Amino acid sequence: MSEKLYNGIVLPDEWPPKNINPYSRQPMNVPYLEHPPAVIPIDLGRQLFVDDFLLEEYGMTRKYHPAVKHPGNPVFYPETKWEGDAEIPPCTVPKCGGVCYDEQDRRFKMWYQAGFTGNMAYAVSRDGMHWERPELDVVPGSNLILKTGMRPDSGTVWLDRDTADPAQRFKMMIRDTGDDLHGNFYPAAMRTSPDGIHWSEAHYTGPMGDRSTCFYNPFRRVWVQSIRTVLPFRGRGRLYWENADFFKSGDWREGEPLTWCGADCYDRGKTAYPELYALDAAPYENLMVGMFMIYQGPPNPYGVQSGRPKICQLYPAYSRDGFHWSRPDREPLIGADCEEGSWEYGYIEPSGGVLLVGKDEIRIYYSAYAGDAKRLNPAEEVKSGMYANGAVGLATLRRDGFVSLHAGFDLGYARTRMLQFSGGRFFVNANTAGSLLTVECLDENRRPLPGFSRADCLGFRGNSTCAEIRWKNGVSLSSLAGRPIRFLFRMERGDFYSFWVTDSSDGASNGYCGAGFMP
Repeated sequence: MSEKLYNGIVLPDEWPPKNINPYSRQPMNVPYLEHPPAVIPIDLGRQLFVDDFLLEEYGMTRKYHPAVKHPGNPVFYPETKWEGDAEIPPCTVPKCGGVCYDEQDRRFKMWYQAGFTGNMAYAVSRDGMHWERPELDVVPGSNLILKTGMRPDSGTVWLDRDTADPAQRFKMMIRDTGDDLHGNFYPAAMRTSPDGIHWSEAHYTGPMGDRSTCFYNPFRRVWVQSIRTVLPFRGRGRLYWENADFFKSGDWREGEPLTWCGADCYDRGKTAYPELYALDAAPYENLMVGMFMIYQGPPNPYGVQSGRPKICQLYPAYSRDGFHWSRPDREPLIGADCEEGSWEYGYIEPSGGVLLVGKDEIRIYYSAYAGDAKRLNPAEEVKSGMYANGAVGLATLRRDGFVSLHAGFDLGYARTRMLQFSGGRFFVNANTAGSLLTVECLDENRRPLPGFSRADCLGFRGNSTCAEIRWKNGVSLSSLAGRPIRFLFRMERGDFYSFWVTDSSDGASNGYCGAGFMP
């Protein structure tokens, strides 16, 4: 039977779809953008303008915003004996783990690779800037969370807020390098934990390549395995496998996972053909935000010989069904520096959990590498300087700030498709640059509804991530609840990031907040 999602999208009977052409370098077709629902429910989360799903017509430009790097970067870097030595390139990178805010403990938590393919370790912070390495009992005298002897090369740690079992509150999928140094395919270990420190016995997945990860899609309540593969004539790419049960999401045999995505003709290489090196994702408000790590060269042998990291950068992607990705922005959300001596010369990688949300900002923790021209080890690639001096960076965005509708000095407007809601209060996230943002409610024939015309709207002028819109005479939007209508927005200058309808007086959207909502 077809599944209808919270946003009105109806999935086909065959799901996940099996029609992705592994050879094609064209951008992925996104069915719900080609054929949106006749009426779109908007009760869940803030409504973002990352694509045309909500919009019927608009006279503004879509503006894409890069993340702003924290001036104190890196915020976490190698210091202990476990995090690198003469044998293991120094690294503290959460590419094999993740970063979250745990509301129960009121702490930021980080699971990271201590030393490149060294081991897995754990750090905590009160503010997300200053990190501590607690001494744990797994390996006495250290902050390691797994016994020594394993060599992680990829994976994810996830705080599962939906589980009913406290013993499985944290989920981990970690792939060990084993004896392989050349990217062959073999299983990863899946574990659960009550505290993120003490982990269950391993349940093994089907075969996967290095830099495979996983994430949870709460909209459909499934665990998704983002499996690294090699696509014909395209290089590194992704296979897809899902299940509502965490451990069962790892139960596949070779050849079963479905072709998913890779780099396309709009991606650009620098010294090599672009490839999709990694793909992490997390729920934000009412969609999945993906972080596409695009490899741009040079090939590994050059990095091994020079000690310089390969160039990979992070690009945003958005999905409203959890499978198909819209990628309208082809400039890096978080880019490499590519400058000698920089702590983030290259190899920019996403973290599990992808992003955290505060009242006014989004935080993105990422990994980056300085490299080491003195550490040359052509016999064993993973011990070369190409992977040395990995550290953690922090970048921020305005809340909802991936994309805005930007108005110039001529009157800008945007009209939505037919929408339906149950709340009675209307909020916006906008910087109007001194102009007035107004909201008009239209019927099915695009005519203003009585009491909700532009002239009736008191509007908003200012800069706020959460501003309420009201109409004259105390008219309540609740009178239109359950009725399909359109909204018509008008403003002359500035940036309009999102809108939403809720019953909350403080503007709570009830959407998702990635790896946690920060106080």
